[in-house]
Amino acid sequence: MTEPVSKVFIAFQDNEESRPIVDAILADNPEATAVHSPGLVKIDAPGRLVVRRETIEEQTGQRFDLQQIHVNLVTLSGHIDEDDDELSLSWLR
Repeated sequence: MTEPVSKVFIAFQDNEESRPIVDAILADNPEATAVHSPGLVKIDAPGRLVVRRETIEEQTGQRFDLQQIHVNLVTLSGHIDEDDDELSLSWLR
């Protein structure tokens, strides 16, 4: 029997600063879905989700320090692996 894939998620304040970050995450994670609530956007993905600095820079048209996502980050779920170019969330076995 196959085990169900656990979902990971990341949630941001729903504002002008986080919109290009959300758009970049959705572009890089085709299986991810965004759920908007008043003042919040939560992105769910099965198994793994990646946030790439390069894609955010493409969305904004300017340099981006990946640490800037923490300003509007509300919560996340999953094991975090982070460097200067990428942050990923996953559930490891």
